[in-house]
Amino acid sequence: MIQLSKVELTLPSTAGPVHILRGLDLRVADGETVSVVGPSGSGKSSMMMVIAGLERATSGGVAVGGQDLTALDEDALARFRRDSIGIVFQDFHLVPTMTALENVAVPLEFAGRRDAFERAAESLGQVGLDHRLTHYPGQLSGGEQQRVALARAFAPRPNLLLADEPTGNLDGDTGGQVIDLLFDLQARHGTTLVLITHDTGLAARCARTVRLRDGQIVDDGSAAPFSAVAQ
Repeated sequence: MIQLSKVELTLPSTAGPVHILRGLDLRVADGETVSVVGPSGSGKSSMMMVIAGLERATSGGVAVGGQDLTALDEDALARFRRDSIGIVFQDFHLVPTMTALENVAVPLEFAGRRDAFERAAESLGQVGLDHRLTHYPGQLSGGEQQRVALARAFAPRPNLLLADEPTGNLDGDTGGQVIDLLFDLQARHGTTLVLITHDTGLAARCARTVRLRDGQIVDDGSAAPFSAVAQ
């Protein structure tokens, strides 16, 4: 599902170029669950942004689902992301003037799906919010807002879900409920999951843990060499 080959990411700054990612090699198999851990500033979120096509690698190869992202222009990247990748952030990123149902349905409408609202209602039901369809984000708790974000991410039935500290703004109990839902939906749909977290207990729920330090993968969590890992 994911193939990174010697990925470098260098960004400009007033003090000179900053080397964010330094020659990453990573393979993630279809349907695999992978956690990504490492100290702040190690490059975890930047790696996710490169995988999502939200940040272009300075050099190296980036392929997702067999698609070479480096060969796509911005419009094609946006279409690929819309159709194939779900993203959940620490912040919920809901539109405050839209109901829960509209927040989930509108991206589906943009994708041209005629059943956008039906699928959105189904997705919200899967996260236990079928009784909150007409509520606005301001009328929902933090946990409920993150459930809406989960429903929105899974509604297009993406091949890949990227989650960056999805419980970072939630208390322990609420975060645990959201994570249980995330893994339930992942298992139900067979979605490949890449989960960034500082929580070692949460990381351990994934089949494999990748460790980053100073923009490099210091442990890919695989007993086999890269060439032997299923793609």
